[in-house]
Formats: sequence, C-alpha cells, structure tokens
Amino acid sequence: MRKWSFRLTAALILPAVTMLPQVAQAQADFPVKTIRVIAPVPPGSPPDLVARVFADSLTQSLGQPVIVDNRPGANQTIGLGAVAASGADGYTLGVVSLPTAVVPSLMAKMPYDTLRDFAPVRELAWSANVLIVRVESPIRSVADLISAAKAQPGKLTFASGGNGTPAHVTAELFRAQNELNLVHVPFKGALEGINAVMAGHVDFMLAAAGPVAPQFRGGKVKVLAQTTQSRLPTLADVPTFTELGFTGMAVRDWQGLVAPANTPQPVLARLSNAIREAVSRPEMQERLRKLGMEPVQDSDPERFTAFLGSEVKRWAAVARASGLQAQ
Repeated sequence: MRKWSFRLTAALILPAVTMLPQVAQAQADFPVKTIRVIAPVPPGSPPDLVARVFADSLTQSLGQPVIVDNRPGANQTIGLGAVAASGADGYTLGVVSLPTAVVPSLMAKMPYDTLRDFAPVRELAWSANVLIVRVESPIRSVADLISAAKAQPGKLTFASGGNGTPAHVTAELFRAQNELNLVHVPFKGALEGINAVMAGHVDFMLAAAGPVAPQFRGGKVKVLAQTTQSRLPTLADVPTFTELGFTGMAVRDWQGLVAPANTPQPVLARLSNAIREAVSRPEMQERLRKLGMEPVQDSDPERFTAFLGSEVKRWAAVARASGLQAQ
C-alpha cells in the first residue's frame, strides 16, 4: 500500500517539477507574442491617449506588438473586469486611472476587487483637470462661477465624461467645498463633454488638460484654473486653484498599468523596466507634454501598489463626505 501511495504521489509531483524550468524559461523569454492593453474608456479619453503613446514605445522596447483594445462601459468596470479575468502571464494588461480608485465607493457591487485582483505594474503619467467655459461665457474667473451658481441655485450645469470620471468627481469636490447647487450632465467620454461646453449646452467642465489643450491653443475655450499644485508647462498662464485660495482642490488625474493578480514578478519587472526606459526618452516626454501630461519617472510595482491603495482610501473618504454616488 505504501509503495502504491509513493508511486501515486510521484506521478502527481514529477510533471509539476519538470514544468518548473519551462515556466521559468517562459518568464525569462517574455514576451514572445502580442501584448494587449485594455483601455476601459472610449478612444480619445486620457487613459486611451496614454495607452497609445506607451504602446508605440513598448512595441519597440519589447520587440513584440503592443496593441490597445478599447472596452468602455459601466464606469470602466467592463474593461477592467476583462483584465482581472485574464491569464496572469503578462499578455493582457489594463490601463487604470483616477476613476479606478473612485468607482469602488460608487458601486454597490463590483465585478472585481481593485486592490486584490490586479498586480500593479507602474504609474505612467499624470495630468491636471482644468476648469473650462465657452469663449463667449460671461464667467471669466472661478469667483464669477461661484457667484453665478449661488445667484441661481440648481441652474448651472457641468459636464463630465461619465459618472465617476475625474471631471465628475473633481467638480463634485468643488461643489461640496463651496456649498453650491449644480447639475451634473454626464456624457459618453471627455471629448463629448468638452464639445458640449464649446457649444453652450452646459456651463462648465473640469476637463482633463490633455483633450482641452488643443482647444485652448486654438482659442475655442477659456481655461480658468487647473487642479495641480504647480502650473503645467502647457498651461503656464493659467493659475492653479491653490494659487486662487482653493487649497482643497489639488487633484491629480493619473494613469497607470496593471496586470491580472498573480502575474509573475519577473514579468512585472520586465514590463516596469521597459516603461522606465520609455519615459526616460526626451521624445516620449515631449509626446506626453503635448497632450498636457507629465511622465512619471519614479514608479515601480511596489510604489504603484502603495499609491493605488492610498488613492482608493482617499476617494472613499471624499465620497462619504460629499455624498458622491453613481447616477
């Protein structure tokens, strides 16, 4: 009986042991095929733009095609749910951003656990949200906007690219801090919201700086303030909310890359190092800055894991304090 038990145990263990060198070799050779990056947003949204900039660079660095797959919907949970359910081999990645940290506080039921079901790879870039109004608007400053909103409670409208997006939560933070009665008008993506402001369908938007930058340079929108601690180079003439005395409005719209949980550490390190090399290139930095974004050069899997956890905690507190809910 003991001899039979030994043989059975050996039959189960030996195949697994013989596979270990193969697994190690596969990790060492990574990548050997196309890598898919799921962007859980419509084309033209900041996470999509960042994904495409890095996909081009990583294709060169890694020697394999890196393609972007847009899967928007349900507060980004459709696309990120697909990432969480994918094989943990590094060939399916996802772009995460500020909404990734906000959505768990908005939705009663999530298709994944944000902090458990992903392996953070690296933060990629960050940007500001900027307060914009149409060129013809009588609102010419943040003070004007607050005065108009208090004079007409429930009349002024603000756009966003959807519930839980940076434009939405930043405007809700602005509303709560200044005790304003505003009406949220969500659109299907940042570009639709910006176009609605330019067309006069809504009064203002706290839009991502990247999509706004071309409209601002073309004189098609007025930018009244930005949410960074210091001014973005592309918006050097625009004051920050902090400069204007709104100290609680420092919000950074960030983007990063995650893999499914349990992705091997050597694969995560390979991806992180390739991204580090990419952001060190002046041409990559220039591409991002033309989009109104700043490259992140001091990230890695461990730092990004800690950062993502801190952002989830921060926005949970904001949601409780402001009554922010999914609409």
